[in-house]
This record gives sequence, C-alpha cells and structure tokens, in this order.
Amino acid sequence: MKKLCEIPKKMKALVLHGIGDLKYESVNNYELKEDMVIVKIKYCGICSSDIERVFINGTYHFPTIPGHEMSGQIVCVNDNDEDLLGKKVSIFPMLPCMKCSACKIEEYAQCSNYNYFGSRCDGGFSEYLLVPKWNLVFFDDSIDYKVACLCEPTAVSLHAVNIANITNKDKVAISGTGTIAFLIAYLAKDKGATVTIVGRNKNKLKLAKENGFDIMEINEIEKSHKFNKVFEVVGSNASINQAISLADSLGTVVLVGNPKEDVVLEKNVYWKILRGQLKIKGSWNSSYGTKINDWKEVIKYMKEGNIPFEKLITKEYVMKDYKEAFDFLMNKNTEKLKVVLKNEE
Repeated sequence: MKKLCEIPKKMKALVLHGIGDLKYESVNNYELKEDMVIVKIKYCGICSSDIERVFINGTYHFPTIPGHEMSGQIVCVNDNDEDLLGKKVSIFPMLPCMKCSACKIEEYAQCSNYNYFGSRCDGGFSEYLLVPKWNLVFFDDSIDYKVACLCEPTAVSLHAVNIANITNKDKVAISGTGTIAFLIAYLAKDKGATVTIVGRNKNKLKLAKENGFDIMEINEIEKSHKFNKVFEVVGSNASINQAISLADSLGTVVLVGNPKEDVVLEKNVYWKILRGQLKIKGSWNSSYGTKINDWKEVIKYMKEGNIPFEKLITKEYVMKDYKEAFDFLMNKNTEKLKVVLKNEE
C-alpha cells in the first residue's frame, strides 16, 4: 500500500496538558493508516463544552488536543483512495465501537464504548487530523470552510428538531440564547413553526428579534404563554423547570442542554408533567446512519442558503491567538454566538 501525500513531519496544535494548561506547540504529525485519510484542518469551532474541558473538567487523559467542530481538506490518502485527494470535508467526531447493540442498529450516539475526537482522543485544534473514511462528510465549493465547521452543532440541533417532529402547526419555545438555541430556532422556523426564544440576556434577545424570532424575557412569562413544543438548551435547574412550565397540556419538551448540576424539579413543575401528560424527550448528539443521517441533511441546508449560518459566527481567530479567543468567549460583558479558530495558510 502506497500513500499519496506530502505533509510535514511536525505540525502545530493546541495541546491540553492539564486543566487550564493549554499550549500552542509543535507535535508529531500523523502516520497514514489503512482505511483512513489525513485532513488539513481549515476551521474548528469552539464549543461551550470545550471551555469546560479546557478550564473546568479536563479531557479523559493528558495531553489531549481538543476540538470537534471541524472542516478541512483531504491532503493524504492511500493509493486506492486517490479520488478522495483534495476533497472538502466536515468530520463526524464520534468513533463508535461498531460492536455493541446500539451500533448494530446504527444508533451510534448511544454506543457503549465509543471514542471521540477532541475529548477521548486528539481532535481538531491542530493543523492535521487522521480520520477514518467512514467519518468524512463531503461538501463542494458552494459551501465555505468556515460555514462547514458549523456542521456538528447544526447536526446536533437538527437531531433535536427531528425528535420533536416539528410541523407548520407547531408553536415552539426555546429556553436558551446560545448557538444551538439559535440553530434550533432557524431549523424549526424552516419547517413552518412559530418560534419564540426565551432568555434573560437582553442583548441576545435583541439579536434573536433581529433574526426574525419572537422573544420573551423570563420575567415576562405568564400562565397564558403556552407552547406545544419546547426545547431546553441551557442545562441549568432554572431553565429546565422553566421549559417544562412553558409546555401546554399534552405538549412535548425536548431536553438538549448538558446539565450543570443535579436537576431538581419544583413540585408544581412535576405536577405539570403528570397532569399535563407531557412528553419529556432527551436528545443526544446526532444521527449518522444509512437510514437517518442528520449530517447529510445539514449539508443540504448549507447548500440551499435559507439559513444565514454566517450570522452565527461572531468572530474568528487564527489558532495561535487562542488565548484571545477563549478570553473573548469567557468575557461575560461581550455578546457572542460562535467563535471559530482558523489555521493559517
């Protein structure tokens, strides 16, 4: 087997050596393996989970290269994959075991023994990445690399929207004002639903209104405000209780936000679930099978151009300026949605 590529032996990457100890440094580049390609990373988005991994909880081992919202170009292949050379790709970041009961029915997000780029193994805050061919999501020149790095959060958002079975008759509320919340709002609206974004940040709510969504501040919620489909996209106790309270009888609540603490439901909220016979659904990651593939559907959305993905990207930084990027993200006095890191050419 012969490899077709010319890549340097060393590359630059953001390496996490311990909680809070992130460094931009030179590391060994990857060696090509069978049924895999090497992708030159163009953009990698910073997820809120990356902030927790870098500064709060750490990754599963050290050192680790974080990052899982990736786009790039295939630059190294084996000679039997010559047709892939130069292709533009996003990357499904989960590496399922392919052996457990969930994998056997293509429910890879529920794999019991998975690996994951950027947390359990090295990810996309780097110049290059070794990727199984199975994880490649192809796109053409009509989609910019910067937009394509939003494939992962958009697939997560689409998965939640599909779980809720949104139709043009639905009245939807979204508790949260982050990137995933906005993406869910756009996708639900595209399916014809009336969408209201609920939050406490006035500047974020103003941005939501400018993007064509109804808005509601938390202190404005009244008993008359009821929605048949509700998405919780924060993960806090207050937001989860609020989301359930917003649901009308026989409504559906989809929980998307990662929990920040133990979840405690107020007594009246629990009564609401019982008396209203609410459907509470969990949403995790995205579908990536042969029958349901959120990623392929996301590529179609990006090609069609009906959703203004560019508006969701507040700022981009070159990889070496990662400190400024994280400082900007964690500054509570700045309003932002998605921040992305770019590799210099």
